[in-house]
Parts: sequence; structure tokens; C-alpha cells
Amino acid sequence: MPLLASAVLLCLFWLLLSGHYTGLLLSLGVLSVLLVLWTARRMNRVDGASVKAKVSLSFFGYIFWLLWAVVKANVDVVRRIWDPEMPIDPRWRRLDIKVTSNLDKTLYANSITLTPGTLTTEVCEDHFLVHALSEEGIRDLEEGEMERRIQRLGL
Repeated sequence: MPLLASAVLLCLFWLLLSGHYTGLLLSLGVLSVLLVLWTARRMNRVDGASVKAKVSLSFFGYIFWLLWAVVKANVDVVRRIWDPEMPIDPRWRRLDIKVTSNLDKTLYANSITLTPGTLTTEVCEDHFLVHALSEEGIRDLEEGEMERRIQRLGL
């Protein structure tokens, strides 16, 4: 993607996320976009990036599924904090994975970490090291629904 197109897209994305339109904040937004583009250019990831993600309707479906998983996990964490009957029983577990591409591994590890109550601490070729607040959190990951959804994306 040409540099100018990247700058325009990043500025629009920044405007969408920030919601602030004062002179100072707009200038800081432009400055942050320029800093990102300069950094990406130095990393040789602009104009000929080696990773091209395919964004399809199934990807947006995954995002909505992940958002729902985050909401459910938030409720679970809050209940565990407020309800003394619900145990907080932290666990570490090696989670064997089937995804093979670096992009799939990155998406999977970040999806685990974005979900409250779980954290990916190590990414290896064939497994992740995951921390969870409860055995149920580990069990949900071991059932593999998140991984299957990522595999179906075909990135």
C-alpha cells in the first residue's frame, strides 16, 4: 500500500477511535501517524510488507465472536472477585496448538490474552504457556473453540 494511502487510512482510523477534534489533539494524532509510518518504514513493513492478511466477512465474524467471549469472561472474572463462593484458583498450563502459521499463532495468543482471566506468556512452535484464573478458563481453551475459529479464517 502506498505511503500516502497508509497515512490517510491511519488518520481516519485514529479519528474514528479518538473522537476528539480539537486542534491540539488533531495535531498530536497526525504526529502519531507520522511516527508510526516512520517506524514501519524503518522496519521495511510498508510498501511490500511480507505479511498480507486477508480480511473477509469470516474475520469480522471472528471479531464479534471474540468480543462476546470477552464480555462473558469479564462477567466471570467479576463474579469470581465479588462472590466468595466462586474460587480464584490460578493455573499454569501448557496448551498444545494445531495452528502453524505465525499469523495464526499471533492471532490466537493475542485472543487468549485479550480475554479476561487468561494470559499467554510463552509462544512456542507447538504450544503456548497459558495462565488462567481458574480451571474452567483452562478447560475452555483446551476445548479448542477459539483455535478452530482461527483455523477456519484461513489467514
